[in-house]
Amino acid sequence: MRDSIVYRIAVPYLILVTVILIALGAFLNNYMDKTYVDQLTVNQFASTRLFANQIAPVLDQGEPYPTLSDLTTQTSFLLNTRITVILPDGKVIADSERDPSTLENHLDRPEVKGAIGGQETSEVRYSDTLRTRLLYTATPIRLDGKVIGVARMAISLASIEAHTRQFRGIIFATAGVTALLVVLLAFGITYQTVQPLRSLTTAVARLESGKYVESIPGRRLDEIGRLSNAFNRMAAQISTQIKELSAERSKLSAVLATMSDGILIVNADGLVELINPAAERIFSISASESLGKTLAEVIRHHVIVDLWKKTQSTGEQQITSLETPDRLILQAIATPLETDDGRTLILLQDYTRMRRLETVRRDFISNVSHELRTPLASLKALTETVQETALDDPPAARRFLERMSVEIDNLTQLVQELLDLSRIESGRVQLERTLIAPKELIQPAVDRMRIQAERSGLTLTMDCPEDLPRVNVDASRMEQVLVNLIHNAIKFTPPGGSIQIRGWLQENDIILAISDTGVGIAEEDLKRIFERFYKADRARSGGGTGLGLSIARHLVESHGGRIWAESEIGKGSTFFISIPPAQ
Repeated sequence: MRDSIVYRIAVPYLILVTVILIALGAFLNNYMDKTYVDQLTVNQFASTRLFANQIAPVLDQGEPYPTLSDLTTQTSFLLNTRITVILPDGKVIADSERDPSTLENHLDRPEVKGAIGGQETSEVRYSDTLRTRLLYTATPIRLDGKVIGVARMAISLASIEAHTRQFRGIIFATAGVTALLVVLLAFGITYQTVQPLRSLTTAVARLESGKYVESIPGRRLDEIGRLSNAFNRMAAQISTQIKELSAERSKLSAVLATMSDGILIVNADGLVELINPAAERIFSISASESLGKTLAEVIRHHVIVDLWKKTQSTGEQQITSLETPDRLILQAIATPLETDDGRTLILLQDYTRMRRLETVRRDFISNVSHELRTPLASLKALTETVQETALDDPPAARRFLERMSVEIDNLTQLVQELLDLSRIESGRVQLERTLIAPKELIQPAVDRMRIQAERSGLTLTMDCPEDLPRVNVDASRMEQVLVNLIHNAIKFTPPGGSIQIRGWLQENDIILAISDTGVGIAEEDLKRIFERFYKADRARSGGGTGLGLSIARHLVESHGGRIWAESEIGKGSTFFISIPPAQ
């Protein structure tokens, strides 16, 4: 309110008019009071002078002044005033209201002093007794040119004060009405002047917030009207530009929001001005926590901070690679923007998946090469042996051909498992689902592997209730998974050990567990045993392609389930399969 033009114009006028009216009222009040008192003083001096002339012969007779008291009382009654007669030594010898002998010496009264000195003197004093002002007039009583006494009259100014108060009330009432009229007039004129400016201010605020602004009526021909017309033209241009910028900004926001690469814009002071959702995900921070903070506070990685500093110092694009605490592999590109304010664009490209794919590709090639090299080398050696020495020895040649057949079977198995894994991972395997009880799912795999377990000196048992909820699975594929797991348990369990296959309902899932009392799996290997071609050292000595567990994981997950393992070196392993029951 205090900052409005209405306040700044109307209030000063109100204060000015109020001050003028108060000053004028005070002046008139004092003037009227002084005028009344002066007029009364003149009249009272005349009465006092007349009384002094009347009593001069009485005082000349000397004490006891027999007629003075009566003359004083009569004159006081006629003039309606208090009369006091005082000798030059200050002694009161007559008073119209009190006994003179009870009054103190009046020599110290100012008006008495003046009269004794030969001057007619007046004095206005406040009376505590009467609680009003009194006008005193004193005139010297002369005889033969000598002052023989003082005649003093005193009259109350209560009537004058009453007239003054009445006059003052009229003045203040007039001043109040005048001030009110001035305020109304000032506010009215100011409002008519300011209203177009308010409309203009509202339009500017809408324009500032990017909203559409309608034209402001500009019918006035004064400066405000010309200003409104100029604003209308400017608003039309700015509204068009705002629409275009909003469209471009929406496109840019959509691009930044959908980009998989992180984007940061940092100003010359190192403060983050922009961060897109991808960068928020990379550094686990929100835009509200980032904007306005330093780059070091936002990303907390010295490599990127050093990259930005180098870009600032050289003015050239800088590129580097780094790994975040979350083990993300990033390529950071810092590019100075073509502006004069020193802003830098930092692009963060996530190469984690690409790097992992490259690692998987290298591992795949290495593992396939390793798995193929062994049987091929054996075939090469067996072929050379047959060619060189066994052609003339049919029994030896037959043995070598049997060995060659085994190696060819291993190669065939490897190729078949690679094809199976490729089809499963690409989703080309069609699952022929049927409703089956968990026990009926486990039983064929147990029966199939029982003879192999007995040959290895192991005990194979099954514990699965018949009343478990049925599951909707491809029975042949799940049997393949169970056979693979039982085969692994047989392979890595010493003679005299045991293997148990169990099934139970846990919460809302069917759990199948294959437990053995074998050599166990190291903790660091448990995290990777389901990777393609991965083998723990103990597993390499036992042969195999290293694809069985990877195939098992993909088949279980394709059924909406989960597979995991728990193990301890020397105490055996347990592989768990979780499958949701049929709905």
